[in-house]
Amino acid sequence: MQNHLPLSLYVHIPWCVKKCPYCDFNSHEKNDAFDEAGYVAALLTDLDSEYKNTRGRTLDSIFFGGGTPSLFSADSIHTIIEHAQQLFKFKNIEITLEANPGTFEQEKFKNFKTAGINRLSIGIQSFNETHLTTLERIHNSQQAHTAIDTAQNAGLENINLDLMFGLPQQSITQALHDIKTACSYQVPHISHYQLTIEENTYFHKHRPILPDSDLIWEMQTLCQQYLAEKKYQHYEISAYSKPGRQCLHNINYWQFGDYIGIGAGAHGKITRINSKTNNLQITRRWKHRQPQQYIQQTQQDNAVSGEQILQQNDIVFEFLLNALRLKHGCDIGTFKQHTGLNVTQLKQATNNVDASLLDLDGNKIVCSDKGFLFLNNILEKLII
Repeated sequence: MQNHLPLSLYVHIPWCVKKCPYCDFNSHEKNDAFDEAGYVAALLTDLDSEYKNTRGRTLDSIFFGGGTPSLFSADSIHTIIEHAQQLFKFKNIEITLEANPGTFEQEKFKNFKTAGINRLSIGIQSFNETHLTTLERIHNSQQAHTAIDTAQNAGLENINLDLMFGLPQQSITQALHDIKTACSYQVPHISHYQLTIEENTYFHKHRPILPDSDLIWEMQTLCQQYLAEKKYQHYEISAYSKPGRQCLHNINYWQFGDYIGIGAGAHGKITRINSKTNNLQITRRWKHRQPQQYIQQTQQDNAVSGEQILQQNDIVFEFLLNALRLKHGCDIGTFKQHTGLNVTQLKQATNNVDASLLDLDGNKIVCSDKGFLFLNNILEKLII
């Protein structure tokens, strides 16, 4: 059964030119410890080890995340893709690379396309000079525009633009200008995130003054209205796409599919049949977080830092945590196939959720329009 589940590959490249003050991801500023060749060798060894648990399965997508994966050479990216292709024998799959405008060079991105990248996710965050400075981004507004032009001229048509709203001192007019500017490029995908203050970040220690909740709500609503006018479909909490141009890799996460995670701090989730019980067994595993430790441990065939077999309550909660992010919810059949559980267990978990927020009566589980706005309230009500 498990060989029919979608399977993705996430490749974590943890270095950035500079750590952003709002970022809580496992990323590190590029310094003398930066070892591209050693890290690539570790990734290949890690992938070989993970392949043993997924042999015979089809790989549906690859995502290079970070950090700033575009800091690596196109040759390194090609080496990783080629190695994955030798193992999994894939052909036409979605392969995404995250990039920041400050790392753009036209010839380099032509080479990324040649290396096998067919989808680019560009961390614009804002086209406003003042907000870019506040966010301590390494690019300016002009470089943001140049980055998009460069990518499109290189033939990388399948592009996502990351934007943030609710920025310090941001007005509704400024937030709308960012959205309108992004839409003017007619890219197939836009991600629109609210800035949140996370622990273990510079902004958490030195908290900026953010717009009040009413202003943020109006900002988000007007931006969503404009995106809808431009035919971008709101298909996930922070994701908008032209029809048929959703991010396949992320949809696999949200539908509780399987994924291999390689690289420092990467997480993976693999489903197999337990030979003793003949039931599905879902295992999460994660890798050592520090790049140098990850390289050293991988050389000793010990990239895995921890592992957990999910229990039934964990499975139901994690499925709902992901699937309810989708605007149109998830099929009950997908729940059964991806968890090995039945709809009774799903209903038991959601028994305390108000019927006006969540619909589980038909062949889908989906938030109502009101419920989609208050997803955290739904998750707090789950019986787990």
